[in-house]
Amino acid sequence: MTKLSVNINKIATLRNARGGNMPNVVKVAIDCEKFGAEGITVHPRPDERHITYQDVLDLKEVVTTEFNIEGFPDDRYLELVKRVKPHQATLVPDPPDAITSNAGWDTINNKDFLSSIINELKAEGIRTSIFVEPKIEIIDAAREIETDRIELYTEPYAENYHTDRVEAIKDFAIAANRANTLGIGINAGHDLNLENLHYLKELIPFLDEVSIGHALICDALYYGLQNTIQMYKRNLLLN
Repeated sequence: MTKLSVNINKIATLRNARGGNMPNVVKVAIDCEKFGAEGITVHPRPDERHITYQDVLDLKEVVTTEFNIEGFPDDRYLELVKRVKPHQATLVPDPPDAITSNAGWDTINNKDFLSSIINELKAEGIRTSIFVEPKIEIIDAAREIETDRIELYTEPYAENYHTDRVEAIKDFAIAANRANTLGIGINAGHDLNLENLHYLKELIPFLDEVSIGHALICDALYYGLQNTIQMYKRNLLLN
């Protein structure tokens, strides 16, 4: 089964637009779990423009499914993750001013850096995942740094899905099969939605987890949060 982890950053963005606590990030996380999500993802950034570091601490007390904290592994992120001890830490190569994640790790040139961070997190009992692009050499190097999982950066797949979905998925399927052969777990995320998710699952049936935020929250404005989560989960089922 592929787990659906709901990224609730956009809920915090909406809250922060007016201040106060509406919508309530903690309540939304609880509701997502109640409505069927198998995980909650957050990505606190240094400027705290959406999820704040306090949000992460508050969520630690209530999340009962898998808790996944994304971020660039600077000192503040590592301190937070070690304190919270989520099920999974997803390492992304974002600079502090990035609007959203837009590239994967170069696991070859960052081998020593990532190896050190991953060893540090594993010593705390935290599963590690690194954000990568679908390149065989990147996957092979990911195995050498002993990450538990990779998260495939799926924006290029989503961008090209309507033009030629067979071509769009090709590199991702090849990379995923390579990772699976090497014993690396496989997550996926970025621009996945109700149109392109099922085909991704069909071609990579052994996906461990998808992390979806922006599209899911947008869909919830039309369909409602409970219904939307169930719609996404149905797209992760194979016929």
